[in-house]
Amino acid sequence: MEGITVIDHPLVQHKLTIMRDKETSTASFRGLLREISTLLCYEVTRNLQLTTVRIETPMTTIDAPTLEGKKLVFASILRAGNGLLEGMLDLVPAARVAHVGIYRDHETLQPVEYYFKAPEDLADRLVIVVDPMLATANSAIAAIEKLKERGARNIRFLCLLAAPEGIERFRAAHPDVEIFTAAIDSHLNEKGYIVPGLGDAGDRMYGTK
Repeated sequence: MEGITVIDHPLVQHKLTIMRDKETSTASFRGLLREISTLLCYEVTRNLQLTTVRIETPMTTIDAPTLEGKKLVFASILRAGNGLLEGMLDLVPAARVAHVGIYRDHETLQPVEYYFKAPEDLADRLVIVVDPMLATANSAIAAIEKLKERGARNIRFLCLLAAPEGIERFRAAHPDVEIFTAAIDSHLNEKGYIVPGLGDAGDRMYGTK
């Protein structure tokens, strides 16, 4: 599918299978989400631009590769996005962080915004938006619209699972934003949940249901 990368690394798929299991405990789910987010972060940042810097090793002076440009921004769609955020910050601790508070109304399935806080100069940074699920895509679309209003131009979206319906809506709304996901599942059910999915990621991560 155009504009979408499926991260099919064996370790990602193995950990995702354990997370899907309804018998997996809250503590295990939370730990696995942190682990898998680090692996996903490797892939979503694979083609970052590099420059060189002159350093001295214990043996000699070399021009060594280093990241070019300003620090990344990880934009977490609250609350479940924080599960991915933590593992990504383990890998890129210098990244800036944006928080976008959006929840899905369970009756209308439409996004409701309640919080937004982001670094300045988003136009000069790569912004990676994170949320475990791309289901109806309403929350993701709204979050990215808000980030674009604040000047973000270079945006990628990272999730664990995506539904075909969500991908279609997302790509129609933001064709310039590439999607990275560990799996594309079958479909959405009548309540807007991904099938086979893994349930509500936020509830499973925090033990709230």
